[in-house]
Amino acid sequence: MGMKRILALVLTALLVLGTVCGCAPSTQSVGSQFGTEIDKQEIQDEMGIHLRDKDLLYDMYDDTEIVTMYLTVSRGNEGEGTDHTWEEINTYSAYDYDRMGVDRYKVAGLLQVGDKNGLIPGEFGYGQVASNCTVQIRGQSSSRNPQKNYKIAIKENKGDWRGQTTIALNKHQGDGLRFRNKLAFDLLTHVEELMGLRTTFVRLYVKDTTAGDNAKFENYGIYTQVEQLNKTALKAHGLDNRGHLYKVNFCEFYRYEDTIVLKDDPRYDLKKFEEILEIKGDDDHTKLIKLLEEVNDFSKPIEDILAEKFDMENIAYWMAFNLILGNVDTQSRNFYLYSPQNVDRWYILPWDMDGSLARTEYKIVGREDYEGWESGVSNYWGNVLFQRCLKSESFRKALDEAMKDLKELLTPELVDSYVKPYAKLLKPLIYSGRDLTYARLTPAQYDRVVNSINAEIADNYARYEESLKKPMPFYIGVPKKKDDGYTVQWEGSFDFNGEDITYTFELSRNYRFTSTLVKETGLSIPTIKLNKLPAGQYFMRVTATNESGQSQVAFDSYILEKGKIYGTKSFYVDKKGNVAEDVYVES
Repeated sequence: MGMKRILALVLTALLVLGTVCGCAPSTQSVGSQFGTEIDKQEIQDEMGIHLRDKDLLYDMYDDTEIVTMYLTVSRGNEGEGTDHTWEEINTYSAYDYDRMGVDRYKVAGLLQVGDKNGLIPGEFGYGQVASNCTVQIRGQSSSRNPQKNYKIAIKENKGDWRGQTTIALNKHQGDGLRFRNKLAFDLLTHVEELMGLRTTFVRLYVKDTTAGDNAKFENYGIYTQVEQLNKTALKAHGLDNRGHLYKVNFCEFYRYEDTIVLKDDPRYDLKKFEEILEIKGDDDHTKLIKLLEEVNDFSKPIEDILAEKFDMENIAYWMAFNLILGNVDTQSRNFYLYSPQNVDRWYILPWDMDGSLARTEYKIVGREDYEGWESGVSNYWGNVLFQRCLKSESFRKALDEAMKDLKELLTPELVDSYVKPYAKLLKPLIYSGRDLTYARLTPAQYDRVVNSINAEIADNYARYEESLKKPMPFYIGVPKKKDDGYTVQWEGSFDFNGEDITYTFELSRNYRFTSTLVKETGLSIPTIKLNKLPAGQYFMRVTATNESGQSQVAFDSYILEKGKIYGTKSFYVDKKGNVAEDVYVES
């Protein structure tokens, strides 16, 4: 595939040269002088549909460089919302701000770049004494961690750092290695079918003048700086900075008729809109709404929608890259939707990959995640767009080709060329200072996880292949009360090979199902009747099994502090026999 693209570029150059010289080849075919014939339109279509990154962006700096940033924070003013203390910034989570109903607090900042010995002439902020930026926390679930992530926004007319005016510093406290996100983006630079972002390790020093006049710089440890995906980044990567760009906060590609509406619609609520899709580009949502309508029009074949509205290569390689890295938390968030202006086509741009290659670490720390239906293609079955894609034989073929391509690309030698230097660089820093306090792994466990990464890639590929043989997950309904008991229904499962599916239903008083009150096997219809139940909490699970003996659990999960109990739904029965679903609420 790579040689074909190289040949296409050569032939395109020849076409241009020939046109300039007045001797352009025939518009019907070119390339006979190379021993093959390639249709000119095929070249133009391929060059026009697919996105390609600027490789030179990643060649300017050393991957193992650690940039030292000095940040002096101070109280600002009410006008720019910076009249706060550094303690406040580091106290509240995103959920606290939601409960308070206020925007995230900011402080005024003076950002300067140097090295471990101090500031360097010519680097950003050198010689400046007045505030040149604002600082606030960033992230959602990670904002609960004691070590915060920061968004540093450089003020207008205060310059930029490496062409960027928004600097995202991620602590990745939930990553024992502290380099998974950078590793994923670095590996992404070798995948020509996908766009990437620039990343850098940062050592951050902070002087908190909001706490008093005697403040000194304190070492806040290692962060990963990730290029913020915004209009500036689009332009830097050769994309249309006037186009549509949405950060996917939680979108399963339903129509969302009451929320995803035009700005002049009386129902328009920006906050609710951005709970689904955060607006980072053009805010005329006409094209987005048309896309969602077509995705949810089941009378139109998904193959036609992919051909007209998307780039199948883009979706296939994005999904494949996440599958082979085991980057699970991408079913409905942690990516961007991009569409150039005046082009009726949409692309997925990767984002936030710090959950990659984490299964070994999760086992060590006792987390029960990244298993069950989250393993393999079933991870994407709950998303309308991705489910429709996976039901398409042509898309599954494209996905399989992408998986094989990435398997050949991500060799142990390539992966180790990043992993080994990063571990050597970061390990001594992680086990000292502030980062030592919050280290998830012991030094020995750290080495064990580092040495497991290539095996995880191989395991993720095997999980992908195995998942195609299994039925797909489904949702279990809440039991409905009847005069003589209850009726439980669940969605029918789907099998890629068209095999018949039967179900096993189990009911228990404990989520481990060490004993069962009801167990019915071989059910061909997704429903069951239960007798009246005494008051209390119950757990039920349904397992789908195809003719080949491959099984899959339901989407429903019982959430514990240490992770999920897959395929299990909890509910309560009161003294009158009424049923209430047990709903997990983030605290």
